[in-house]
Amino acid sequence: MKESPAPAVTYASNVVSCDERLNALQRKRNRLGWARLSMIIFPAGLIYLFLPGQLLLFLAGMIVVVIFFLWLVVKDLNNDQEISYLEYLRKVNLSELQIMQGDYGNQYDGKNLEIPEHAYAADLDIFGKFSLFQYVNRCTSEQGRALLARRFQHPLELKNISEYQYAVKEMSTTTAWRQQWQAIGMAEGFSVDTENKITQWLELSEDHTSTIWNILLYIFPVISVGTLLFFLSGYIPFSLFIFLMIAYFYFSGFKVKAVNASHGYLSRILPEVNSLYKQLHHFERSNWSDPLINRYKSAITQEAHSAGAAFYQLKQLLNRFDMRLNLLVNPLLNIFFLWDIRQLIALLAWKKKNKTNVALWINAMAETDLLVSLSTFAYNHDSFCFPDVVDDYFHFNATGLGHPLIAENKRVVNDTVLNGTGQIMLITGSNMAGKSTFLRSVGINTVLAMMGSPVCATAFSMSHVQVISSMRIADNLAENTSTFYAELKKLKTIIDKVNQGTRMLILMDEILRGTNSIDRHAGSEALIEQMIRQDAVAMLATHDVELGSLATKYPAAIQNYHFDVQVKGEELFFDFKLKDGICQSMNASILMRKIGIQM
Repeated sequence: MKESPAPAVTYASNVVSCDERLNALQRKRNRLGWARLSMIIFPAGLIYLFLPGQLLLFLAGMIVVVIFFLWLVVKDLNNDQEISYLEYLRKVNLSELQIMQGDYGNQYDGKNLEIPEHAYAADLDIFGKFSLFQYVNRCTSEQGRALLARRFQHPLELKNISEYQYAVKEMSTTTAWRQQWQAIGMAEGFSVDTENKITQWLELSEDHTSTIWNILLYIFPVISVGTLLFFLSGYIPFSLFIFLMIAYFYFSGFKVKAVNASHGYLSRILPEVNSLYKQLHHFERSNWSDPLINRYKSAITQEAHSAGAAFYQLKQLLNRFDMRLNLLVNPLLNIFFLWDIRQLIALLAWKKKNKTNVALWINAMAETDLLVSLSTFAYNHDSFCFPDVVDDYFHFNATGLGHPLIAENKRVVNDTVLNGTGQIMLITGSNMAGKSTFLRSVGINTVLAMMGSPVCATAFSMSHVQVISSMRIADNLAENTSTFYAELKKLKTIIDKVNQGTRMLILMDEILRGTNSIDRHAGSEALIEQMIRQDAVAMLATHDVELGSLATKYPAAIQNYHFDVQVKGEELFFDFKLKDGICQSMNASILMRKIGIQM
């Protein structure tokens, strides 16, 4: 089997391909522009050739010129749309190259989607600058981004994890399809505000489909156009014609209140509806073998309720409805065709047919956005593995575990095993030796595992659990909360869940750091013993090497590991490798001497 090129090679090749196609389309745009400009000479030529003697030939020639000019306009519009699409596609590939080089800090960080005081989000850098969300997110809709944020903060049920794994695996092989989805969505995206407007309009109580109005839609244009023809033929005077036109205009505003109400919800959403239509149509034309992807596809491709066809129709209706904003054209359309009422009734018919399906379609779009994000993450990291998430509690076995946000050429990986309940992995070590990074590697990969994503490891198997952490504690001046009290609040949350028997993996880094060393040691020891009694499972990093002596008291429950430092003179060397036992080498004194503290 021929190996597929590395992701970076594919993205770079795609950029070159986009540039070549864009150059060709730019040349085509120039040709079309010159062609349109040259059309101005044809009317002058027709006048010279056929007027004043051959009026019919002049009119026929003008009709041909107008038709050809309109054809050029359509060709130019289509060409511009293709240019716009390719520019977004190029942007997608350039963005992937930047992200793979570690330059993703300018992406949307999702910080506003973080749940306040979440169990682990702040500790594990799930949101914010250079966060997991920034690194993984490829969603083009606000609904997709919100769904991705929920999955980062709430684990899937065990039965659903393998479903998402299979879906991500298949979609990760369809790079061109995923990028087309992104490029279409990037044009406008689909916002929660637009969804709310559509939802509010769908819930708006309206009924304008009485038999009388349906008859009037056919009769009224006959009367108004007939009036115009009678006036042009001289059968009615100008004054009566003006009076009738004014009367027809006022009659067309009979339902102006209802028209304004609907237009208030639907105005200015056309670009986003058009983007959603194109994405759903793109999805409808795809073929998949995965059951989960096909479940979402079937939700938008029901025979009588195709999402693509429905939103295309809505796009056309909104386009016509927005013509009421044209102060020159709208009065004429209403006088002769009852334009606003006609669109209102057509929109009501659309609502009755599709009302129950809209939320389903938008959800399918958001789920696809999520899968595109996870699949791109999987494609970019083909060395990552899909974890085996099991029901047995507790089990954790990782080979080659690393932090996914650390570049591969700088990433140090470790093997980690922790099996059974009432187990505490106690990690001692030097400053900057890797304790905190190791805990975050465990936590962030557990989060990825619980949402059906690949993880940064060569092999990974663990129990289905919640993660809860106490690592990065800060005071809160607004709530008059000190760092120590903030940590106590977090520890209370952990203790409550421990006492409730919640199946979770606890990650702690330097607990009780806000108090004196005697209280810190006593409190840490008491907390560890309580977790052992309650069959909790925890990984705890600490500088307090004396805690390691608890292993003699609880040999079946406490496992001592450490990260150390090699010292050569006044230089420190870290290998960031997890080792058995209690740390024997510390580096604080050397670091203090380096900054000028005399010791």
